[in-house]
Amino acid sequence: MKAVAVRAFGSPDGLAVIDLPDPVPAAGQVRIETEAIGVGGVDVMIRSGVIADAGFADGHILGGEVAGTVAAVGDGVDPSLAGQRVWAFIGLGGGYAEQAIAPAEALIPLPANLSAVDAVTLGTSGMVGHFGLRHAHFAPGESVLVRGAAGGIGIMTVQLAARAGAGAVAVTTSSAGRGERLRELGATHVLDRAGEGDGPGGYDVIIDIAAGADLPSFFGKLNPNGRLVAVGAVAGYPPPDFAMALFAAFRKSLSFATFSADTVAETDRRDMTAELFAAASRGELASVVHDVLPLEQAVQAHREMDAGEVFGRIVLAPR
Repeated sequence: MKAVAVRAFGSPDGLAVIDLPDPVPAAGQVRIETEAIGVGGVDVMIRSGVIADAGFADGHILGGEVAGTVAAVGDGVDPSLAGQRVWAFIGLGGGYAEQAIAPAEALIPLPANLSAVDAVTLGTSGMVGHFGLRHAHFAPGESVLVRGAAGGIGIMTVQLAARAGAGAVAVTTSSAGRGERLRELGATHVLDRAGEGDGPGGYDVIIDIAAGADLPSFFGKLNPNGRLVAVGAVAGYPPPDFAMALFAAFRKSLSFATFSADTVAETDRRDMTAELFAAASRGELASVVHDVLPLEQAVQAHREMDAGEVFGRIVLAPR
């Protein structure tokens, strides 16, 4: 099979297409013939070397989200799964390939009217958006700011917050054109990247996909008892002293947290993602696809991600 491996951490040019044997599913696993592979911010962080201390080695296959058809099953797996169209979250690697291994318990059957491309656009992004809002103890009627809203997670968080009854859904983004597209998806206020513009006076919840050097300034935009939850760090890590801004606003009783889907039980992740797919199949959630590129063009996909040119999700398609 063809796969895309990290040959050198750093620029997108460090990615290379390689040939590997088709993987063999172990007990409790299946092999998926991939039709669509999600390109995510965490892939960019791994490839660039930002989180190299997590033990990723040269030759690492990126990709944690795939959709396609079950081609083979391991011992202990229901053989009737073979031939089914499924989506799977497989962790922090193994997805940029024509064949991918996934735990059988992680599979979600795809509704008949939901494409593999739509599934990887909605799946992990929607799961992180949903559980990120829950981690922030969001309640209907509260005001929400989504920082870095033009990517997959941001777009899904906007839709989910609006759908859940947020009193206001503000977004930060880089252009008026993107802002208008986000309004169509449920945003009520569009701000610049610094969070400035015609928005509410403060926010009960901020879902932050960007992090980076500017994160501390967003604590000042929280209402008393406000909560900021970082669900990503596509702009890099915040400064080491970022918590000083929290202490400077001590009397507002602000809260900061990080959120990773790794802390959600497999059954909860699976059930929630299945609900998202069902809602999308009914037309209640929109899948926003920036582009679909051949697997061999993973370098181009990462160049676009690095340039900040993406609105929605880039998907790789092996065939």
